[in-house]
Order: sequence, then C-alpha cells, then structure tokens
Amino acid sequence: MSEYFKDKVVVVTGGTEGIGKALVEKLLVEGAKVATCGRNQDKLYRLQSEYPSYPLHAVIADVSVENDCRHFIESTFKVFGGIDVLINNAGVSMRGLMKDTNADVIERVMQINFFGTVYCTKYALNSIISRKGTIVGVSSIAGYRGLPGRSGYSASKFALQGWLEALRTELLDDGVNVMWVCPGFTASNIRNAALNENGEAQGESPLDEKSLMSSEKCALEILKAIRKHKRTIVLTFNGKRTVILNKFFPSLADRLVRNFFFKNGKLVK
Repeated sequence: MSEYFKDKVVVVTGGTEGIGKALVEKLLVEGAKVATCGRNQDKLYRLQSEYPSYPLHAVIADVSVENDCRHFIESTFKVFGGIDVLINNAGVSMRGLMKDTNADVIERVMQINFFGTVYCTKYALNSIISRKGTIVGVSSIAGYRGLPGRSGYSASKFALQGWLEALRTELLDDGVNVMWVCPGFTASNIRNAALNENGEAQGESPLDEKSLMSSEKCALEILKAIRKHKRTIVLTFNGKRTVILNKFFPSLADRLVRNFFFKNGKLVK
C-alpha cells in the first residue's frame, strides 16, 4: 500500500456511488482524510455507516449550486484544516438527439459537470496552492470527441478540459498539478441517471455493464495518476484509439462513431 495519501486531505465530489465511492473507499484505506458530498442524504448516511472509525466528512450538496459548493469546501476546512487534493468527480450524462432535446437539459448538464468543478475548485484553490496539491477533473472521451446523442455531455467535458488546461498553465510555477482523467465506458450508475430529452433520468443502461471497466479499477488508475503527477490519462483501449483517430483522421472518426452509436438510423447507445 502506498503512503502517498496518508494524512492528506482529499475531497471527492459525488462520492456516494460509482467511481466516486470507489475513490472514497480506497483513499480511506490508504490513510487519507476524506471529504465527500452528494445530493442523497440516505446514501451519504450509508457511506458513513460503512466507515464509522475513519476520518470521513460527508456533506449534502448539489455541485450545480455555488453556495452548496462553498459550504462543502468551507466545512472541510473547519473539519480538516485545509485541502491537499480535489477530485472533481460529480457528473451527469444525457441521452437524446439535439432536435428532440430541451435546451434546459444542456444547461443542467453544464451546471453540474462544468460549473460544479469551477465552484469547488475556486473555493478550494488557495488552500491547494498553499499545500502544493493536486486538482483533478474526471472527464470523458466526450471531452476529446463529440458524441452523438450526448451533445450537452460532450460540451461540458470539452469545456472542463479546456478550463483545466488553462488552470494548469496558470499554476505551473506554483507547484500545483492539474490533471484530467478520461475513464471511457465504466460500470457505474451514470448511464442509469443520464438525463433524457426531457431532463428525466433514463433509468436503464443501453450497455452491457459486465463488459466495462469496474469503478474500483478506474479509481485505482486515477489514484496512481495522482501519485505520478500525470497531466492526463485515457484509461481504455477504445478510448485511446478514439482520441488518436479523431486527431489524425477526423472524417473516419465521424463515420466510426456514427456506426457505433446508431443502428438502422436510430440512436441505440
């Protein structure tokens, strides 16, 4: 077990399920002091109940609301004294062709995925700078390549990566590492909770979850990248292939992505 995270204060947004929960669990075992947030009180309570003797600070917060983010970060300062690592994990996906999708669905996805990261990072930034810490954004292949049926999700991840790249450059001489990670398709609840054209939870995943990378494996890779001060990582073979194809053969990538997401002219994934 690595000693890197021992006694470090690590903030993980959206830590009650999926990749976020896996990160919280592994960080606690590695000796970190962990703060996390979520919108569901019952899930936060169950998480705390699973780790009653560990330094875990759990707060009800909706990251799309700036005041919730401020309260979450400031309460973490009060409990743990500062922040060493911020992992902006909270996010939501969407499913729907743009011609059928309400504009407020795009806005909602942007508020959670992009502005949620901006808010939490802004309030934690001075502490992270003083501790020469790390800022992480959990992004997606959709941050490199626009995906059909996920226009709002792709927009939010493109915005996230551009913003983090700018922030990384601003902080190059401050000893702060800023990185973004792209898990690819990972077995988690994000597809079940994805918003449909009307902003309602999709409720089912169109993918075979058993064939996907587990949240636990993804969490291990993210923590390894933090320890190594990586700039960015793309975790799956298909993800790496998509990024390379889109960079060098964008027209081919258009057709391959179209074929992957559409069958008989209908969006299926």
